[in-house]
Amino acid sequence: MAAGIFPPRVISVLLSVLAGYFLGSVPFGLLAGRMKGVDIRAHGSRNIGATNVWRVCGWKYGLPVFVFDAAKGALAVIFAGRIAAHFGGETEWAWVSGALACIVGHSFPVWLGFKGGKGVATSLGAVLTMAWLPSVIAFGVWVLVFAVSRYVSVASIAAAAAFPVAVFFSGSRGPALGFAILAAGLLIARHKANIQRLIAGTESRAGRKAA
Repeated sequence: MAAGIFPPRVISVLLSVLAGYFLGSVPFGLLAGRMKGVDIRAHGSRNIGATNVWRVCGWKYGLPVFVFDAAKGALAVIFAGRIAAHFGGETEWAWVSGALACIVGHSFPVWLGFKGGKGVATSLGAVLTMAWLPSVIAFGVWVLVFAVSRYVSVASIAAAAAFPVAVFFSGSRGPALGFAILAAGLLIARHKANIQRLIAGTESRAGRKAA
């Protein structure tokens, strides 16, 4: 019935958005904190992302959160591709829709009053699955900036800014470039508090355990 009312592209995009959002909204950081016996939202930066979990609970909790958050982004793209193949929609549009929805779901999960993480790991998982070369370039920027500054936030912002540029020069246009710009803008916007702390000189460097 739905296939007769809506064109395949619309169906695949809508289903990809739904799947991506609810997959992205799974709060692995919150669950890891509870395993440690703390509410991660009340400690450190009060963010449920892997960086805050790492600082508050240690790498044994933070690293798995990073991996699982990245896996959410990768799975959202994979599921979107399967949905497009099943309904006959355009794969690239489904990928982009599912990936962006997953990042939004991680950043604004409905279960937590729309207060989630910044989306760095989830974005990395999604873009690695869609465009591995620009992702590797952006990750290289992250490593370089982090090595120099020792600020996770600065490295993440720099990598986000570099990603659309890498996508553009790799020859990708259309939905892929649009996604890169939107994802980068969202990630940078989610670092607003970090930027304010950087200006004030109160941002935490790597290696310092959160209070």
